Amino acid sequence: MALFGRNKKTEEAKPVVAAQVAETKAPARRNLGEGRGNFSHVLKNPRITEKATMQQGLGVYAFDVADNATKQDVAAAVRQTYKVSPRKVRIVAIPSKTTRSMRTGRAGLKSGGKKAYVYLKSGETITIS
Repeated sequence: MALFGRNKKTEEAKPVVAAQVAETKAPARRNLGEGRGNFSHVLKNPRITEKATMQQGLGVYAFDVADNATKQDVAAAVRQTYKVSPRKVRIVAIPSKTTRSMRTGRAGLKSGGKKAYVYLKSGETITIS
């Protein structure tokens, strides 16, 4: 093992290193319903608030969704559950918050999560009961 000279690396070693680097890349993220066709666990429940109710007239519906759900998962779940095709899906992270009990004074934690706004094409509606 000489520092400057006699033992030079061959060009064959370089592609092997490039192949090893390509193998160490993170695998692509799988959709929640991929291969199963069942997206029932993606949509937890419709989000019924004053803001969400006003937006329904414009074709925007809000849902609480699973923490690891993607936009594609939410779109597929709405397609499967309500038989409508979403125009656009936006996902918002809900931060967790600390709360205090008025009776005992103890601190608690309100868990966060994710909510999704689903935009439908004009003329399409969802009946939320």
